[in-house]
Amino acid sequence: MLTARTLGLASSLRQATNNALKSITRSTIAKRSVQTQSLKPEDSVTILNKQRLQRPSSPHFTIYQPQLTWIGSIFNRVTGVSLSILLYGFSIAYLVAPGSFDSTHVVEFVAGLPDAVKYAGKFILALPFTFHSFNGLRHLAWDMGRFLTVKGAYSTGYAVLGATGLSTVYLTFFQ
Repeated sequence: MLTARTLGLASSLRQATNNALKSITRSTIAKRSVQTQSLKPEDSVTILNKQRLQRPSSPHFTIYQPQLTWIGSIFNRVTGVSLSILLYGFSIAYLVAPGSFDSTHVVEFVAGLPDAVKYAGKFILALPFTFHSFNGLRHLAWDMGRFLTVKGAYSTGYAVLGATGLSTVYLTFFQ
């Protein structure tokens, strides 16, 4: 007896059977229709707000153990903003009142302050300046592809803190 396999018709019979089954299932299964409706803009905002309430909130930094990397990052941003505010504030004050807010008047004012206030002021200026400067060098090293491991990040972080402490003390008391 001759079979489809011996005649070489097995693959074509399989393909024809598969095609017939696909067309039968397509015609018997009803296609799903999608219905849309128009919404007012305020309705879409209400739906969006309901969806936002169901989203899980991302973990807040207060649940994590403090780490040198993110504390350094936050302090770098704070020092950068504070130094920018100081620079812009001094520049605006100089533009608004150039006669009374020039270098000679500022030097005379600072010379008349008590020593404790002078040292406190020098410390307040030296700390953010030195930290931001040394941390900027750290970021330049990262941009060159150096110290990108966890060990490297921590060693450079401690180096920045040490250099900041020493240079702040030097600028505060010896300059």
